[in-house]
Amino acid sequence: MARILVTGGAGYVGAVCSRQLLDRGHEVVIIDDLSTGHVEAAPQRAAFHRLNYGDRTGVAEVLKQGPIDAVFHFAAKALIPESVSNPGRFFDVNVGMGMSFLETLRSFGVKRFVFSSSAAVYGNPRAVPIDESQPKDPLNSYGETKLMFERVLRWYASAYGWSVTAFRYFNASGASGDTGENHHPETHIIPLLLEVAAGGRPVFEIYGDDCHTPDGTCIRDYVHVSDIAAAHLLALDRPERPGMQAYNIGTGQGHSVREVIRTVEEVTGKKISVRVASRRPGDPAVLCASPTKLKTELKWEPRFSNLNNIVRSAWEWKRSRAKLAA
Repeated sequence: MARILVTGGAGYVGAVCSRQLLDRGHEVVIIDDLSTGHVEAAPQRAAFHRLNYGDRTGVAEVLKQGPIDAVFHFAAKALIPESVSNPGRFFDVNVGMGMSFLETLRSFGVKRFVFSSSAAVYGNPRAVPIDESQPKDPLNSYGETKLMFERVLRWYASAYGWSVTAFRYFNASGASGDTGENHHPETHIIPLLLEVAAGGRPVFEIYGDDCHTPDGTCIRDYVHVSDIAAAHLLALDRPERPGMQAYNIGTGQGHSVREVIRTVEEVTGKKISVRVASRRPGDPAVLCASPTKLKTELKWEPRFSNLNNIVRSAWEWKRSRAKLAA
């Protein structure tokens, strides 16, 4: 079994992936500065270090504790509206600190790296579903930083013999066990809708109903967080040879905002009050993946990514948290 360093292991996807790694028998070392993560989300079986991944001295101290077989890099700034209004911070954290992290890893001989990238690298797609060969033209600095870091990693693979896998997530969603979406502020559609259903928010805002889509609202490809984590584990099964591969993680089936609203109403039995607002800058009308490469090369299959199942798991997680807090 391997010893895996996980950045952002107290965050949403990172925590679920860490748990799956542990369940498979791997040793997990988490670093997370808790700027957006939650210490209670990090699995207790993992070694935890409250640390910024850009802290070269701190990361070096962790690496001195034992050899690392692979790194799963989840930590990043990811709030899209902020990435439009404050791009400098995104380049500083996602690229600048990321470079410091890579150089620290390189000094300790680490050569296997799994990167949490994003569908935001594509911008407005030329065709749907989106495959990995489509042009990359991000609409916001978040997507730009992910694309820049992919390019950096490609150079590390070619120059230093690293084995790199980049996963371009579409919409991570749902809940797994005691881990669900717990962002502050919350910007993702399903937890926002569930807040309305639970009475914690009076209305849900639809950002634009004039898109070039069948019902005028944005279409997204929703993937259960457990299926995303499973793809990362499959990356460990790839032969460790120099080079880089990028894969979309999506189902190939998109759902509009209004479809998601209807599903939330069906699952919760609650009527969702909605209000139409202006479209957000940097928001593509359609983002839907082609997962063909991932399915063919890594034999990945989504097991939990039916929209009803995604919403139901998130709703059950939210209600269980409310009971614990009562």
